[in-house]
Amino acid sequence: MAANNRRMSGKKGAQIGSGGQRRRGLEGKGPTPPAEMRKGHKKNRIANAKSKQVQRRPVARGRGGKGTSEMVVGRNPVVEALREGVPASTLYVQQFIDNDERVREALQLAAERGGINLMEAPRPELDRMTNGLNHQGLVLQVPPYEYAHPEDLANAAYDEGEDPFIVALDGVTDPRNLGAVVRSVSAFGGHGVVVPERRAAGMTAGAWKTSAGTAARTPVARATNLTRALEAYKKAGIVIVGLAADGEHEIGDLEALGGPVVIVVGSEGKGLSRLVGETCDFRVRIPMPGGAESLNAGVAAGIVLYEAARRRG
Repeated sequence: MAANNRRMSGKKGAQIGSGGQRRRGLEGKGPTPPAEMRKGHKKNRIANAKSKQVQRRPVARGRGGKGTSEMVVGRNPVVEALREGVPASTLYVQQFIDNDERVREALQLAAERGGINLMEAPRPELDRMTNGLNHQGLVLQVPPYEYAHPEDLANAAYDEGEDPFIVALDGVTDPRNLGAVVRSVSAFGGHGVVVPERRAAGMTAGAWKTSAGTAARTPVARATNLTRALEAYKKAGIVIVGLAADGEHEIGDLEALGGPVVIVVGSEGKGLSRLVGETCDFRVRIPMPGGAESLNAGVAAGIVLYEAARRRG
């Protein structure tokens, strides 16, 4: 019996007065972060390796060339960019960040889309990457946009058995106007947009957002020299129609809009440049009985695109 008592006394049971340590140990610690964000996880190591490869990879040059990479900075801008389908290669998240609703949504959108590396970085590293901007712990890397060549737009139209229907922008520097034009070209069945390589808006994150996702299916071509690109279109039998406040024709009277056409839209303030204006076969104006002096490029392009699409239809 004594032996049995000695064996019984060796057993350990629940200690009295644990202070609720077990209960606290069972409490949740918030949602589990994605595998790509957990240090030591296989997916985290893979994501880190891919990100380093992307950063080291040299920029390839296509026929239309590529733009430069861009950083979207701040919680609201990052979430909006992910919602609008802006292309992204890496989402950087600050270590020990306050996990609010916007951070959770950004992580969820990036995970759902796939193909976006999730990287955790200390605050000083994000400060360096963004040149000290108020990133709020979220930075989205947008890869360089791959531009088409102006010839590609016309060739794609001919491959589909259609007359080319293209918009060229002359001196438009606001990316939001470019995005609005891309959206209108997509809506009215156009084959793409041509922009100059210098002193012009490019396909930035802002342009992508304004295009409302249509930039994914409407190509943007970049021309080293816009005047020469328009002359090449003319040699291919495509009519060049410039939009000008003092144009000789009204858009409703120009039958050429119903055939192969490039519609050239200038900036709101300066309009068409001299050389581009001289290259146009026709210059058309939009009648404005309300007396407004001009329309911004996005609105003006939409009006002319509608008229051209109506004639083509």
